[in-house]
Amino acid sequence: MTVSVLRTLDAWWVQTPAGAAKINTSATTTAELLADRSTIEAAAHSSDTVPVDSLKLVSPVTKPCRVVAQMTNYASHVNDAGMDPKTISLTFFRKSSASITGPFDDVVKPAHVRFLDYEVEIGLVIGRDIPVGTNVSESSLSDFIAGLVVTNDVSARDIQLPQTQFYEAKSYPTFTPVGPALVQLDASELKRFGDLRLRLRVNGELRQDMLVDGDMLYKPLQALQSLARFQDLAAGDLILTGTPVGTA
Repeated sequence: MTVSVLRTLDAWWVQTPAGAAKINTSATTTAELLADRSTIEAAAHSSDTVPVDSLKLVSPVTKPCRVVAQMTNYASHVNDAGMDPKTISLTFFRKSSASITGPFDDVVKPAHVRFLDYEVEIGLVIGRDIPVGTNVSESSLSDFIAGLVVTNDVSARDIQLPQTQFYEAKSYPTFTPVGPALVQLDASELKRFGDLRLRLRVNGELRQDMLVDGDMLYKPLQALQSLARFQDLAAGDLILTGTPVGTA
């Protein structure tokens, strides 16, 4: 069963059909919360709720953490960039977690940046430590992925493309909106990852709209298997899985 975890500056919540139920926890980080999942389960069955729209929601992924992103991971995006998806290997880059911001916060353009772009993405939230050398298999994948979040990989294209400076171009403060919910999944639900659809609108205009299946080149299992060869990951880390066609 999916459980949607929300966060305000002073508390954690579970979204229920009746509203938001407060989680009885002292956790201040995503990692600490995920280490005590019994409190999440208890809140999911609570009848003591408040309206979700009465909460000022912030990112359910706390910082500092690692933010790792997959590059050119949708065939439609690769084709749009004039490349051949068959030639694309599994590639990663890093973002500063200082760029994480809330789902409804303003994105602030630095004064020297001229060209901002958006990239709607599915974020994987790591649920337990993955030291280098860990064997990640299809059967164990749900042990390592605590849940999913909606993210936006905001990019300063005039920094990224002419200078090939991905890290700076994607790491300015507010350049990684996350949330509002961290949606926890069980193993059977994670198997339906390909059924997810990404949509992004700008001023009401639909710009991105794509089903994962048939377009994503490297799925979460392949991403974690690759990262586990060289990169330690910890509970609460965030993996961005790429964006489909439709960026500006």
